[in-house]
Amino acid sequence: MRALTFAAALAALVVPAIAPAVAEDSLPHQKWSFSGVFGTFDRAAAQRGFQIYKDVCSNCHSLKEAYYRDLGGIGLTDEQIKAIAATITVPTIGEDGQPAERPALPSDHFKLPFPNDQAARAALNGALPPDLSVITKAREGGPDYVYAVLTGYGEPPAGMQMGAGMNYNKAFPGHQIAMPQPLQDDSVTYADGTKATLPQEAHDVVTFLTYISNPEMEERKRMGVKVLIFLALLTGVTYAVKRKVWSDVH
Repeated sequence: MRALTFAAALAALVVPAIAPAVAEDSLPHQKWSFSGVFGTFDRAAAQRGFQIYKDVCSNCHSLKEAYYRDLGGIGLTDEQIKAIAATITVPTIGEDGQPAERPALPSDHFKLPFPNDQAARAALNGALPPDLSVITKAREGGPDYVYAVLTGYGEPPAGMQMGAGMNYNKAFPGHQIAMPQPLQDDSVTYADGTKATLPQEAHDVVTFLTYISNPEMEERKRMGVKVLIFLALLTGVTYAVKRKVWSDVH
């Protein structure tokens, strides 16, 4: 009961207060490679999703909890990760004790798009873009919800009064969102030649964000399967011993 109460309180903090959350069962369910007990991350999709994040999302949204070294989990080599990090400059302290910048290392957190929340609000007409580190776990509906928001932009219904600077989105609670539509067909040119349609881009970036929010998922699932197999074997052995010990008792 305490766990349910805590979960409810957390959801209340996470979901925008302007309207009730979109019910999870009302969201179109997408097919995800990582779903289910034996699900795994589609490395090719996650790499394309990282390209979407890097070229589009990172202009406004941070990944505060992620490190560049985490990209190894989507199939990038150490050399590729070092090269990606080296293109980014991060703040440091110079030998003279003054603020300076240096090329990022794989051990560094992803660079923030803004130095602080106030700077973000000033640049974006008062809106504060959410951090995406755990977005697919923090929103009811998870990956399906994030996908629905990315593909849910359109014209508002006739008679709907839109707030100043707001955009209509059929999946967002209240259907008014400050973020302009971030993805369209051909928002990027995929390095692997995949056609960059809006659904493909949304699916790929959600796969990447789901990995970032839970990079140990595959290891945890493998461990869980091993534990279940062990428990099944132990149950069988225990039952066999019980039958043997009590075989002479009538």
